[in-house]
Amino acid sequence: MPSSDWRKTACNLCYVNCGLELLVESERITKVRGDRDNPKSKGYLCNKAARIPFYAHHRDRLTTPLRRRTDGGFDAIDWDTAITEIAARLRDVVDRHGGKSLALYGGGGQGNHAGGAYATALLRALGSRHVFNALSQEKTGDFWVNGHMFGSQTCHTAEDVHHCDLLFVIGANPWIAHGFPNARDHLNDIRKDPHRKMIVIDPRRSETAERADLHLAVRPGADAFLLGAILARLIQRDAVDHAFIAQHTTGYAEIREALLRIPVEQWAEAADIPLEQIEQCVDMIVAAKAMTVRVELGIQQGVNSTLSSYLEKLLIMLTGSFGRKGTNQLHSWLVPLWGNSPNQRFAAADIEVIGGLLPPNLFPDAVLSDHPDRLHAVWIDSSNPANTASNTARVEKALRALDLVVVVDVAMTETAQLAHYVLPASSQYEKTEFTLFNFEFPRNYFHVRAGVVAPLAGTLPEPEIYTRLSRALGLLPGDNALAPLRDAAFRSRPAFAAELRAFMGANPQLAALGALVLYNTLGATLPDGTAAAAPLWQAAHLCAKRSPQAVRRALNAGSDVPDEMLGEALFDAIVGSRNGAAFTEHDYDDVWSLVSHPDRKVHLAIAPMLEWLGRLDPANAAPRGDYPFVLAAGQRRMFNANQIFRDPAWRRDDPDGALLISAADLASLGAEDGEWISVQSAAGRVVARCKRDDSMRSGQLALPHGYGQDYPAADGERMNNGPRVNVLTESGNRDPIAGTPYHKHVPVRLERLAAAEAAAYEAASRRIHSASA
Repeated sequence: MPSSDWRKTACNLCYVNCGLELLVESERITKVRGDRDNPKSKGYLCNKAARIPFYAHHRDRLTTPLRRRTDGGFDAIDWDTAITEIAARLRDVVDRHGGKSLALYGGGGQGNHAGGAYATALLRALGSRHVFNALSQEKTGDFWVNGHMFGSQTCHTAEDVHHCDLLFVIGANPWIAHGFPNARDHLNDIRKDPHRKMIVIDPRRSETAERADLHLAVRPGADAFLLGAILARLIQRDAVDHAFIAQHTTGYAEIREALLRIPVEQWAEAADIPLEQIEQCVDMIVAAKAMTVRVELGIQQGVNSTLSSYLEKLLIMLTGSFGRKGTNQLHSWLVPLWGNSPNQRFAAADIEVIGGLLPPNLFPDAVLSDHPDRLHAVWIDSSNPANTASNTARVEKALRALDLVVVVDVAMTETAQLAHYVLPASSQYEKTEFTLFNFEFPRNYFHVRAGVVAPLAGTLPEPEIYTRLSRALGLLPGDNALAPLRDAAFRSRPAFAAELRAFMGANPQLAALGALVLYNTLGATLPDGTAAAAPLWQAAHLCAKRSPQAVRRALNAGSDVPDEMLGEALFDAIVGSRNGAAFTEHDYDDVWSLVSHPDRKVHLAIAPMLEWLGRLDPANAAPRGDYPFVLAAGQRRMFNANQIFRDPAWRRDDPDGALLISAADLASLGAEDGEWISVQSAAGRVVARCKRDDSMRSGQLALPHGYGQDYPAADGERMNNGPRVNVLTESGNRDPIAGTPYHKHVPVRLERLAAAEAAAYEAASRRIHSASA
C-alpha cells in the first residue's frame, strides 16, 4: 500500500455504520471523512466518527497473550503456549461438566461482527448454544413481541424516516444517538418542512425534543401509561384504520376491548401529561398521511419494557402505519443478527431464551447458582461485562468463581483483568469486518470492509484465533486435509460447491465448524484479503433463494444471470465492494412476504401482554422510598461511545462523564454546578461531577455509558476515567419476560462529599486528563 492515502471502511460507533474514508499515513490513521461513494450514508459524518484515530492508536492496546498468575498479575506468553493451554483447559471443563457448562459472552464494538461466526462455531462444536451479548441487554423484549405479532423473532421493524410526514420518536434521541442513516440531516429536513411534523416522548427535553412540534415530557418510568392513554383515545375516537386492520391483522376485537377499559384521565395523570397534550398528539396522528415510529432504549430499558414495545407496535398497526411509503416496515436480512427460539428456556437461570440469546442480567445467576447446569467457563469476545452488565460487584464475583475465563479483546479491559487468559485481537481497522445491522427498507445494504492498516504486531484477527484453537482441540482438520477444497475454490465456485458437499457429507462432525472450513478454503480466493467474509457465501445463496426478485433489483441483474448463479453474483457484489452494496431492493407490497405467520397477517392479540396491561396500576408510577431520584444510566451524549473507545483524550467535552441534574434539584442539595456528588443505589455507590442541565425534569438524573474504564497514566499506573455506572444498577431490576434491565429507571439518592474526598476526585481527574491530552 502507499505510505499515505485514503482508504474506505465504515464507522464502528453506532449500528448505522456510516461509510468512511480514513487517511492512513505510515500505517497510522490520521484523519477521517465521510465516504461519498457509500450508497447508504453518502458522505455523512458525525463528530464521534471524526475521532476514530483515538480508538485505533492508544497506549492500552494488547500486543501479546497473557496468562494470569495466582497473585492476580499476568505473564506474557507466546501464541502457541496460549492456544495449547487454553485448549487443554477447555477440554477439561467440557469433559467434567459437559458442553452446556460453557457460554459465549460476545459482541462489544458496533460492527465487530466478522468474528462472531467463528466464536459461535467453536461454542457449538463444544456442545453449547449459550450466548450472552449486548443485544439481549437491550432489545430482546422487542424481539419477543415481534415473534408473537409477526411469526418470528427475526422479523424486525424499520422506519422510513425519509418519506414520513409524521415522525413519532419514543425514548430515543437520534440527534445524538443517530439510529437511522443521516439522522441529523433528516431531522433538519422535517423541521424546515411545514408539511412534516415530529412528536417526541422523553422525560428530558433532549436535543431531538427541542426540534419537535410536540414534546410529551413523560414521568420517568410511565411510558406504558402514556402509550396506553394515547391508544385508548384513538379507539374512543374511532381514529383507527379499519380497512388495514381487517385486511392485514387478526385479534383486533380483543385489543379494542382491552384499550377501552383504560381510564385515560388516571393514566394521563400517572404519566404526568396534560389531557390536552394527549388530544393534540392524537390529532397529529389522525392528520398524518404517513407516520413512522422510532423507538430506542428509553423504553426498551425502561419500566414495563416489553409491554411498552408491544404498545408501540399497536400504535403502528392500529393506525395502518405499516407497509407503505413513509411508514414502518419489516426488512430483509443477509444474515440475521439474532435467531428465533420460541418456547426455549435456559435451565441454569430459569429464563426464556429469546432470539437465541441470554440476558446479561442473568449471567451471575447462571454461574453462582447450585443448579447442575450452571456455567463453569465463559469465552468473552469483544465485550466487557465487568463494566457493561448490571450490578458490577455481582458480575465480578461470578467471573472470579468460574473455572476458566478467556477474553479476546484489543485492550486490557476491566473484564480482561479478571480473566485467566487474555488474547490480543487485531482492531476493527486492522482486519476484515462487516456489520449485521442491516435494517433498511426498501433497499438494504451490506458492507464488507477490508483492513485499512496493518495488524499491530503480536495481535491476530478472530478467525485465525479460532482456527488455531479448533485445531488444538482436534475439531478442525489441518491444511493438508482442506487443500482439495481450497484448490477447487480457485478453479470455480461450482467446483467448490460440489467438493464442499462431498467433504461435509464425509465429515458430518464438521457441520458446526462450517464457518472455519469456509475461511480456510474459499477465503483464500477472496479479494483484498477479505477471507473472514467467506461464511457470507452461504448466506448470499440463501438470500437469493428467499427473495430472488429483490436481489435481482438490487444487483440490476437481468435474465443473463440464471437463478442458480444469482447467489454467486450477490456474493461477488458484497465481497467485491469496499464501500458497501445493496443486497435486496423490495417493493413496498413485499413487506407482507416478510411476515412469517402462514396467513401473512399481523397477530395483534398477545395474551400475556393484555394481562400485563390490565394489571398496570397508576398508583405505582410515582417514585417512593429511600431513593427519591430516578437515574437514567447509560445516556448517550455528544462525546461518549461504547467501551471499545478507551482513550480519555478522544473526548472534547464532558471528560468526567457528568451527572446531569436540574437546577432545582441542585439547589435543594445546596451543591454547586461542577461539584463532586455521591450517587447511591441499593446496589452500590459512585462519585460523579454534577452538571446543571435545564433539560432535566426535577427528580430525574442521567449518567453516560462508556466511562468507568481504567487507563494508564503517563507513569503507567492505571487510573479510572469517569463513573462506572453499573456499580449502581441492580440485576433484579429487570423486565419479567425478557430480563432486560431497567437501566433508564434506577432509584438513587444523592449526597454531597466531604471536602477531602471531593479534593481527591478532583486531583485524580486532572491527572488522568492531563496525562492523556
